Amino acid sequence: MIRRLKTAKPQAERAEDDAKVRASVEAILADIETRGDGAVRELSRKFDNYAPADFRLSEQDIEAAMGAVSRRDLDDIRFAQAQVRKFAEHQKAALRDVEVETLPGVVLGHRNIPVNSVGCYVPGGKYPMVASAHMSVVTAKVAGVKRIVASAPPQGGKPHPAIVAAMHMGGADEIYCLGGIQAVGAMALGTATIRPVDMLVGPGNAFVAEAKRQLFGRVGIDLFAGPTETMVIADETVDGEICATDLLGQAEHGYNSPAVLIVNSEKLARETMREIERLLTILPTREIAAKSWADYGEIILCDTYEEMLQEANAIASEHVQVMTNRDDWFLQNMTNYGALFLGPRTNVAYGDKVIGTNHTLPTKRAGRYTGGLWVGKFIKTHTYQKVLTDQASALVGEYCSRLCMLEGFVGHAEQANVRVRRYGGRNVPYGTAAE
Repeated sequence: MIRRLKTAKPQAERAEDDAKVRASVEAILADIETRGDGAVRELSRKFDNYAPADFRLSEQDIEAAMGAVSRRDLDDIRFAQAQVRKFAEHQKAALRDVEVETLPGVVLGHRNIPVNSVGCYVPGGKYPMVASAHMSVVTAKVAGVKRIVASAPPQGGKPHPAIVAAMHMGGADEIYCLGGIQAVGAMALGTATIRPVDMLVGPGNAFVAEAKRQLFGRVGIDLFAGPTETMVIADETVDGEICATDLLGQAEHGYNSPAVLIVNSEKLARETMREIERLLTILPTREIAAKSWADYGEIILCDTYEEMLQEANAIASEHVQVMTNRDDWFLQNMTNYGALFLGPRTNVAYGDKVIGTNHTLPTKRAGRYTGGLWVGKFIKTHTYQKVLTDQASALVGEYCSRLCMLEGFVGHAEQANVRVRRYGGRNVPYGTAAE
């Protein structure tokens, strides 16, 4: 039996919030498309109180930002980027071009080709998300993207030095100090001063996520990455303190960040609830975390591991921290999630900041049909075909002709028939199927 000891804000209220965001984003994107740089400048002044002569950072701007970052911080950024780069390189090595002769004289293949240009958005509202530069810029660089544009909002009326350093060290070709809808809108739609890109990647708040959703089709996107979600699956092999810490560690992202605990022990559930209350009295980010936990926190008590698995797959959370006596069983049986963090020695923060896997992950149950950002997202797989002999062309043509006529596509059939006549020496009357 499954019991909910704590429930979250009703789905209907969440849908109402989403509708307001959709309408606001639609109007802003239309304004950017119509007025270009003028709209971008007004929006940046309105939301970030920032409107420089040029949003793109010069080499001197970048050098100044690098000089404002301590040697320790630069070394830490290098370490994190080395881990992300190393894992992305291994992922890329797993992608191979293919060419195979499927029939005598018929050669089929595919090539893996990087996207030509990418816009990498790095959030910087409440928190300067330095790590997001690693995840998008470094990974795009490993994929072989020719033009990497990176943008992040200002902090305190100027570019955030560590974010700029991470973008530059990661390999960005163009760096802009521009945030929110105006940033992703400008990169996707283009303006007089910003050339449009082919693809947008990177996390962001609800407004950035909605802007990417509305821009999808005009440009590619990595995935719909909305507010951070976390789930802890635990049994009595761990205690309430570690469960509470891992839940609140992600709840501090924003007021609408879901945090779900799935347990098979009421004792652990109650202990975790007490620990959450205790930690919320001392956590410096408690104002945000408490609101998020109150409105979006859930505790689900199950009788069996099978019920825990069922609930976890139904929720399809972005981050899933598994701390049980059967972690590998969850690894083998979990199908819907963004990323798994197995055992108490790891945690979501490792994945977010430094361990090497990518932290841009599917939210809002998108883990049912997509994984997170990885080097393959920047690579398009394009097929090709070659027919090397007359006999092969005539053979395939006969089958193609009949299958086209089966569907009523006479013009398609003639594309096959002309080859049957020319390469097979067959007299196939125009507009009929090859026999």
